[in-house]
Amino acid sequence: MTRRLRRNHFKMFGDLSMILFRTRLVLTASGLTLAALGALPALAAEAPAAPATAAPAAAETSAAPDASGDQLSEIVVTAEKRPQSLQTTPIAISVLDSNTLTNRHVVSLLDIGDGAVPSLRVAPFYSRNSALVLNVRGVGVLSDSNQPARDQGVGVYIDGVYLGRAQGLGTALFDIESIEVLKGPQGTLFGRNTEGGAVSIVTRKPSGEFHLNTTVGYGNYGAYKGEIHLDLPSWHNIAVKIDGVVSHRDGTVKNPLAGQTDFNAYDKRGLHAEALWKPVSNFSADYSFDMSYDSSTPYYLQGLTHGTVAQAPALYLQPTRADVANIGAVQQASVGKTFGHRLTLDWDIAPSIKLKSISSYRTLSQGQYDNGSVNGSAYTAGGSFARYSLAHFWQHQGSQEFQLIGETGEFKYVAGAMYYIETVQDDAQAFYTMQWNSTGTAGTVISPLTAKVNGVSGTYDYSNYPAARASHVTSQSLGVFGQATWTPAFLGNIAHLTGGLRWSRDIKHGDLFLLNGATPVSATTGQTSPYYMYSSWSRVDPMVNIAVDVTRDVHLYGKWSTGYRSGGANSRSLSYAPFNPESVSMFEAGIKSEFFNRRARLNIAAYTGSYKNPQIDFSAVYLTYDANGNLINNTTRTTTDTANAPGSGRLTGIEAELTVNPLRGLNLTASYAHTHVRMPDTLDPFPYDGVNYYTSPTRIYPTYTPQNAVTGAIDYERPIGNVTLRAHLDGNYDDGQYVASYFAPGTEVKSGRALVFNGRLSLADVPLNQSGAKMAFSFWVRNLFNEQHVWYAQKSIQLGTQGFFNDPRTFGGELNVRF
Repeated sequence: MTRRLRRNHFKMFGDLSMILFRTRLVLTASGLTLAALGALPALAAEAPAAPATAAPAAAETSAAPDASGDQLSEIVVTAEKRPQSLQTTPIAISVLDSNTLTNRHVVSLLDIGDGAVPSLRVAPFYSRNSALVLNVRGVGVLSDSNQPARDQGVGVYIDGVYLGRAQGLGTALFDIESIEVLKGPQGTLFGRNTEGGAVSIVTRKPSGEFHLNTTVGYGNYGAYKGEIHLDLPSWHNIAVKIDGVVSHRDGTVKNPLAGQTDFNAYDKRGLHAEALWKPVSNFSADYSFDMSYDSSTPYYLQGLTHGTVAQAPALYLQPTRADVANIGAVQQASVGKTFGHRLTLDWDIAPSIKLKSISSYRTLSQGQYDNGSVNGSAYTAGGSFARYSLAHFWQHQGSQEFQLIGETGEFKYVAGAMYYIETVQDDAQAFYTMQWNSTGTAGTVISPLTAKVNGVSGTYDYSNYPAARASHVTSQSLGVFGQATWTPAFLGNIAHLTGGLRWSRDIKHGDLFLLNGATPVSATTGQTSPYYMYSSWSRVDPMVNIAVDVTRDVHLYGKWSTGYRSGGANSRSLSYAPFNPESVSMFEAGIKSEFFNRRARLNIAAYTGSYKNPQIDFSAVYLTYDANGNLINNTTRTTTDTANAPGSGRLTGIEAELTVNPLRGLNLTASYAHTHVRMPDTLDPFPYDGVNYYTSPTRIYPTYTPQNAVTGAIDYERPIGNVTLRAHLDGNYDDGQYVASYFAPGTEVKSGRALVFNGRLSLADVPLNQSGAKMAFSFWVRNLFNEQHVWYAQKSIQLGTQGFFNDPRTFGGELNVRF
């Protein structure tokens, strides 16, 4: 039944995509005929990848803060489960609207990882850009969250639906209205896995009016994109909107092995349909369906310095960003597919009371094929190298949330309950795919153990290679929450006292049923049996907030809140022992202000807090003991175990955001974040490396956390006759980051400083005919000055320093037509 449903979904995806992308749009305007869509590649019927998450197809809308250019426009957010002004919401929030996403040429969440929000870091999991890690204020990922029984500390939501896995977050975004980045613990209203914050993606809803918005574009590295957003007129109180997107780029580093894919390529496609039914004025039902397909290849790991062991002559150092890998490797694309359903019901049961229900079901499948570390092997003549990591991941998740939102007299309140369940399974294997010749100057492919016959020369299919480890997990979470704000009249309605509380219950049960290619064998009893894990945890997360409206344009607040990341188990370990949740408790004070007759906006937040029981990964040697505890097997093979570090760390920082509209059509923005994270030194719980014991505490480093990060942008708009000229330039700087939480002595290494500029130039609002249709021509560029830095660095005594470089300069042109 499941396969039949999936085939039906894929078939529908293919049929709709063929209709959308092969429909010819013919416009006649002074003899001008456009047949822009017919040339677009059709969406493949193989479909689905991550959440309905290509940059918003936003028509080239105004970059100015307000249509009149006289004042900054109001920004509306939903951080407290109700629409309200950003300036009067007493939380540190950054908002990326559709214009910002378009100007930065954001295709997926990964593209805002260059620093669009300084306190938010988005990066691939190691070299795999199909799975993303997120970090806010130094909290979110200290370890490998790319596993079934583990979670991240920053929650990602789309239209109120929590996305439970790191896999699939790298897919193309659909028609996005805004991305809200909520900073600091959000445990009261958002629940588990939001100790660092939350990223809330809000899509553009059906309008009930006819609108057609299409974009086609081409760029370097063989890039092309196509988007169509069709809003249909309301029919019997039902408004329908359909979005389709395709985005492709060839690899930025050539793979010299014939027939193999290049490194750092992607092919993203998606389809989204939404129907909004409003039978009466006080009730609406909003149903959304999406499916996506995401194909990508890994980053290429470059050798930066030598280590103590000999390197093959072919593996020469590449201290600057490479265009071609120094040796080829077997590499196929990693393919992810997802589809999802959401139903949101809104019922105004009284003039000031709303009942809301959000129901969802999503599935995800993700293959991760990573040979980007072809350089990461010691050399022996005739020896093997190019260790290929094959991993597969499957997830099903369902959630239900109820919210009661209202106000009465001096009180505003929200209360609700949420249930979430997911089943996840994974398997993985790693093996060498290449063999050196006798001089180390060339390599040949090691034939796959089990290969599919396809008759294509130079094609090697390892997908049938048996897994070495595999596990499956079922996770359940229940939460009940409430929050109320009191605005006492006797204080002139300028003070607001908010209190909130959430109770959460998490249950995880699963088993590690394959280890080293076989059912696990107990090191002490010798019995063959899967390693089982069954654990549960309960939490209470409070929040207190005091806000004061000093004037109409100046607002102060002080907030204390907590949040946590769920416990779990490490499927890379030999014990599968559970570890406990980690938590953050944070005090925050902020000011939100507007001045110069609301032509300038300055928001500042400062915070300090504790980081308790952080989940730290430690390498452990594969040791086997007999029934008497005597060591019987000691190999150099390492495993990864996770432990909660004792004690408490400290988080401190300051953030500032400035927006100024000095002249009509000119908008200046700047944001800065200073982040300091100090973890307690921790004694390695696995101190024996097979030779030595380590008895001194180890320093724990914050990961994906630059101490200083800043971004700035200039947006300019000027009417020229009946068309509009728009220009955008942004710059993004950070002073480097660690990507591992602890290092063996002598291997500490930090990524390089980064300074990346992006730009866009558009001639928009070009009239086509009397119908109101308009056209825009745009040129965009990312990494304008082709700056290069290592965003991920690793070091070992034996192999030296290696790293992944940032993307080279990419650029292209786009044509947009809208009605």
